[in-house]
Amino acid sequence: QVQLVESGGGLVQPGGSLRLSCAASGFTFSDYAMSWYRQAPEKERELVASIASDGSSTNYRDSVKGRFTISRDNAKNTVYLQMNSLKPEDTAVYFCEALRLRSYWGQGTRVTVSS
Repeated sequence: QVQLVESGGGLVQPGGSLRLSCAASGFTFSDYAMSWYRQAPEKERELVASIASDGSSTNYRDSVKGRFTISRDNAKNTVYLQMNSLKPEDTAVYFCEALRLRSYWGQGTRVTVSS
C-alpha cells in the first residue's frame, strides 16, 4: 500500500521557519522524483520545489528561491522542505508528490504564516 505522509506544518510568524517532512512507503522511493506543491484557499495547486530521484538536481518556483530548500534521504524514504523567511503569502496546504510513470500524493499539511 502506497503512502505519503506529510508532517511539520503549523502556525508561524512572518520571518519564521518550518521544516516539512514527507515519509514514503509502499514503493521504491529512490526511483521517484519528489516534489512539494501547495494550494492556498481558492487558488490552484502550484509546484513549489522538486528534486531528482538521486537528489542530483533541484528546481524551485521563483517566489521561494533563496528561502526554501528541498532535500531527500533515500535511506529514510523521506523528502524534506526547509522553509525560511516565511511570508504570509506562503500560507497554504503543502502536499508532496512522488512521480515516475505515475504519481502518488500525500494528504497535505497546513502551513499558516501570520502574526
